[in-house]
Amino acid sequence: MREIIGRLNEQKRLNKHFRSEKSEFVALFGRRRVGKTYLVKSMFESKFAFYATGILGCDTASQIKNFNNEITNYGGTSNTSATNWHEAFENLNTLIARSNINGKKVVFLDEISWMGESNTSFISSLDFFWNRWISSRNDVLLIICGSATSWIIDNIVNNTGGLHNRLTDHIQLMPFTLRECDEYFKAKGIPLPRYQVLESYMVFGGVPYYLDFFEADRSFAQNVDRIYFASGAPLKNEYANLFRALFKNADHHIKVVEALASKHKGMLRQEISERAGIKGGGTLTKILSDLTSCGFVQEYLAFKKLKKDRIFQLTDPFTLFHLTFADKQKRFAEDFWLHYSTTPAHSAWSGFAFERVCLLHIPQIKHGLGISGVLTEASSWRSKEADPGAQIDLVLDRSDRVINLCEIKFASTEYIIEKEYSKKLQGKKTAFVLETGTRKAAHITMITTYGLIQNKYSAEVLFQLTMADLFKL
Repeated sequence: MREIIGRLNEQKRLNKHFRSEKSEFVALFGRRRVGKTYLVKSMFESKFAFYATGILGCDTASQIKNFNNEITNYGGTSNTSATNWHEAFENLNTLIARSNINGKKVVFLDEISWMGESNTSFISSLDFFWNRWISSRNDVLLIICGSATSWIIDNIVNNTGGLHNRLTDHIQLMPFTLRECDEYFKAKGIPLPRYQVLESYMVFGGVPYYLDFFEADRSFAQNVDRIYFASGAPLKNEYANLFRALFKNADHHIKVVEALASKHKGMLRQEISERAGIKGGGTLTKILSDLTSCGFVQEYLAFKKLKKDRIFQLTDPFTLFHLTFADKQKRFAEDFWLHYSTTPAHSAWSGFAFERVCLLHIPQIKHGLGISGVLTEASSWRSKEADPGAQIDLVLDRSDRVINLCEIKFASTEYIIEKEYSKKLQGKKTAFVLETGTRKAAHITMITTYGLIQNKYSAEVLFQLTMADLFKL
């Protein structure tokens, strides 16, 4: 069994289904490159009765031919030459019936949306395969997998036909947390201090495929240049392929992503519609749902606002990094990041990037505050009255009648609260309390990389979290 970093909950759930005394039907999904195939193969490859993967951009005949060839590779020598999906799944059923694997037999259908998106009969054939043949057995673990999360949710998880409520479990595999990234680098023998692990997350997010390109004998900046900026860099064309591999008609998705990238604090639906040039309504709703379910966008309400005031924010670190630096990638030398990382412009970018990392680690922030078990709503807030327009990066509204007003600051050393910034913090708190009319205790909370230098102004901050707290879960 290959080493698996993290994924403890996902492993526990998959092993539970593998050990059960009935056939199980599990959907595993998550964004491209997040490690879905690696997880399943690492856990169960020796128990595969069948494995096939869809082929991007191929027509139905080619998909069926590939599927049938894989049946032959797994020992299905007497199967007929399938001309449609029903016949292909009939051949698969015959293969399973003749399998000599003792105990649970794993059937793994990878990138299932690529198999099924060009032919409506795929779903009905999968439906018949499960309901007619496999569900009555007690020895099959059927795992369907794909990066096109929205396709799986629409066609399998929320199926209203024969597959309705047939799934045993559906598991969304998320990118690594900071802690899992740290474990990953250590397992690869790459000695990055946590500050640089954090920087790697700000650039590449917690996507294992991206992190796998790091080399131990290069500095962090040299790795960024080699992986992204250099001629022939492995991720040079990743953005161009990322959305087209996930969505059949990706042009509008890309327009929405690029519109959201233009405003760090997020946008309302109407703002997205105007900036992306896409009319509001069902089309925009579907695009936003797709991007949210695939983990590129987070949706939340501004503090105490109505559902119609939902804010959509692009939070995928690599997408944001690409859209910020793609133009510079074309115009600058291959050691661009090595030089850029020492400039004031890098400091400004780091501040926004660190905010995104924190928004992707809300459970860790709650844990650091000691409120993991407290019902808490996360939101943001922007004043409409205070001059020059106070805003708070993260508001944690707790059921124990406390509100944490979180200020997020990235720095290479301990952060110093000077007199002017202290006045600004107090002004934000005052504006928040007055404009929202809250009767809860509102406490300024600082989230920084290395903490605060103690002075008379830092004493006004009741709660402090550091980078170390983001690594604890």
